[in-house]
Order: sequence, then structure tokens, then C-alpha cells
Amino acid sequence: MSDANGPTAGLPGHTGPNEPSDTATGAGAVTGPGAGGPAAAAAVEPSGAPGGRHVRVVLVDDHRMFRTGVQAEIGQTERTGVQVVGEAADVDQAVTVITAARPEVVLLDVHLPGGGGVEVLRRCAPLMSDAERPVRFLALSVSDAAEDVIGVIRGGARGYVTKTITGTDLVDSIFRVQEGDAVFSPRLAGFVLDAFASTDAPPVDEDLDRLTQREREVLRLIARGYAYKEIAKQLFISVKTVESHVSAVLRKLQLSNRHELTRWATARRLV
Repeated sequence: MSDANGPTAGLPGHTGPNEPSDTATGAGAVTGPGAGGPAAAAAVEPSGAPGGRHVRVVLVDDHRMFRTGVQAEIGQTERTGVQVVGEAADVDQAVTVITAARPEVVLLDVHLPGGGGVEVLRRCAPLMSDAERPVRFLALSVSDAAEDVIGVIRGGARGYVTKTITGTDLVDSIFRVQEGDAVFSPRLAGFVLDAFASTDAPPVDEDLDRLTQREREVLRLIARGYAYKEIAKQLFISVKTVESHVSAVLRKLQLSNRHELTRWATARRLV
């Protein structure tokens, strides 16, 4: 199991201007030599980076700006050896593109319209178990919550890194996953080891289960002291949307203000 380190500067698009999710523009397409499916993909293989390394990748993220930033950072095949052969912005698009392109590695966001990354993994299970041409998944998400990490790893992902990772480290992580290694951002590895060392199912928190995935993300950032504007930038949503999520969290948890919310989250070790 390998660590993927990187400074907080992160990938292009991660700290850019607020941008709504997209479920169509620039996504849902197979690109490059693999556009005609597996047979076409095998017809042309670029030489890739020095040393002959080459890997075919599909990007799955519901933010077009982030996909564009990742593509610009890692998709220069002659330099990195990474060939981006498709993009998707929701679960249905992801399954369609992955099935058509048959990449070696999928960069998968955890929170997607249509059921999230876990649903993509469930529907792509036959591709992951293909003995000759397995498709491997590397989760790439803004979330560093234990339940998100454990959920996608149990679903079959080979690793999990956060969007603060640098482009160089992301390229290295992609090749490690291609080779069958397990890769995690340093602080996330402990979640996985703890989860699989225990035979007991994690207790169900009924209060937490009332919250949507997005509300949980906002909750954690509020508890960590982020301002609304910082949360909006981190999650690629508007300040008004952040305010709506905070109001919903306070209402569902029957709390009065962000100070009570912080205490509530800290008591449950969500921070």
C-alpha cells in the first residue's frame, strides 16, 4: 500500500472559481484512439512518456472545470504517458464511457449525480474482475471522510487520493494502480486499515444518516472553521448554496448555530 503525497496547492480547477455541476458539457464522450471502443483503442498506442510507460484513463467528475484542469495537468501523453480516452459527469455517463473505452484506470469522484462513485463501481464490477483486461479505479475526491474512503474501497477501488494531490503525484498514483498496487493519501490509509482490521460492522448513526452526502461535506468544513466563501470554493458551489446546506443541517440535527454544529461533529470525530 503506497502513500500519494502532495502539497495543498492541488490540481488545477480544484481551487478555481465556483462552478455548478455539469452533466453534459464536455462529458459522456470517449475520445482519442479509443473512441470506437476496445477494438479501436487497441489500434493506436502512443509511445507515451520516456521509458515507454503508457496508461489509458477515463476521468469521472461532475465538475467540468476540474476535469479540464486534470486533463491539462496529466493528459500530455508524450510527457506523462497518460492518455485520457474519455470523460463523464454522472453515473450513467460513467458506465457508458468506461464500458466503451475499456481504460486501464478510471479516476473516479465519490459524489456524482445518479448514485455516486459506489454505484459506478457496482455497475462496473464485471470489468474490474476481467482477468485479461481489468479496469482499475482510483478515487479522486475533495472528501477525506472515513465513510467515503471505506465505501469506495469496499466497492472495489484500488486507491483513494484527495484533490490536494499534485499532478506529478497523481500520475505516479495512476501508474501504481495500473500495476495493481493500492494507493492512498497518507492520512486516509489509516481509515482503511482500521476498517478492514475490524470484523464488527460500524455503528449506524441515525442523525448523520439524515444528511445528504453534500450536507455532510459542508458540515465537516464548517466544523473545521471554514468560512462560507471558502466552502463554496472548495466544493465548487455558490455561497448561497452553502447557506442553504447549513440551514438544512441545523434543521435536521436540531441545532441552533455553527458552534453547536462544530461540537456535534467533534463529538462524532467527523472533523
